[in-house]
Amino acid sequence: MKLLKHVIHRALKNKRINVFVLFLALSFGVLLVMKLSNVYTNTISFKINKVNIPETAVILNDSSSKLQITLKAKGFSLLPYYFKKPEIAIDFSKHITKTKTHYIWNKHSAYLDIMKQFDKAVEVVNITPDTLQFPFDVNAIKKVPVKINQRIKYAIGYDVLGNLKATPDSIKIIGPEAVVTSITHVATDTLKQQGVKSDLDVPMTLLLPKTKHQIQFSDSQVRVAATVTKFTEGKLKIPVTIINVPDNLSLKYYPKKVSVYYYTSLEHYKTISASDFEVICNFNEVTKQQPFLVPKLVKQPEGLKHVKINQDHIEYLITK
Repeated sequence: MKLLKHVIHRALKNKRINVFVLFLALSFGVLLVMKLSNVYTNTISFKINKVNIPETAVILNDSSSKLQITLKAKGFSLLPYYFKKPEIAIDFSKHITKTKTHYIWNKHSAYLDIMKQFDKAVEVVNITPDTLQFPFDVNAIKKVPVKINQRIKYAIGYDVLGNLKATPDSIKIIGPEAVVTSITHVATDTLKQQGVKSDLDVPMTLLLPKTKHQIQFSDSQVRVAATVTKFTEGKLKIPVTIINVPDNLSLKYYPKKVSVYYYTSLEHYKTISASDFEVICNFNEVTKQQPFLVPKLVKQPEGLKHVKINQDHIEYLITK
């Protein structure tokens, strides 16, 4: 190894050899330029890039579809096609005939589209085959809601205003009808946060079904957002109303009012009053097994959390 390095080092110091290598490189370069300046006619295999396929269609068994295109151009123009796998686009939104089972492409109707994909210095001499047939099947399209998985713990005195929202809140799925029908929703990965006291806005990955290789999904990720603000507990005394009391009966009941506890944002707290709530007892629900009235909250304002009545039952007495 040392001997080889020594020989190369001495050769580089030899000016005669350096001059010879220089002339050899220049000669090769001139010869290459002359060759690439000549006009050639070559047939090149182009992989088909299918564009604008209708959403309801899935192309079947077309992995071997290629076009053999004969091009005439100078070597400089043809050279790039040999350094990468060339592709040619076939647009399924035009110049395509559709049957019940196939999309059919014909080179004569699509010739101008093919020409536009080549440089003006390149002449398209021939295209084979004349016709390509793409077998297809029909897909079903469905929108399904996004379900947010979350494990969030808010800081003391803080909570989410409303609900967590996903954007988009639903995604489009395309695939075989039997598979698409079985999917009712798509869930997110679990959002885990601790001690949250400010607004949320985070990207979340969707947990796509195991059958995802059969289905196209419009999205693989959503953004989950929520408004987080300070919350406080409220308490109001709400009058109890008895309904469905027979006309021939008169009742006395106790208590006349019940306490309703709720949790709401500080901003919303100032706007809430007793008239926003309604508590009723249905006399028709009284039985031997349940000889008392049960208060139920049938009306409350929006934006409340953890609403509850402090009274389990209302005692009554028939006076008439």
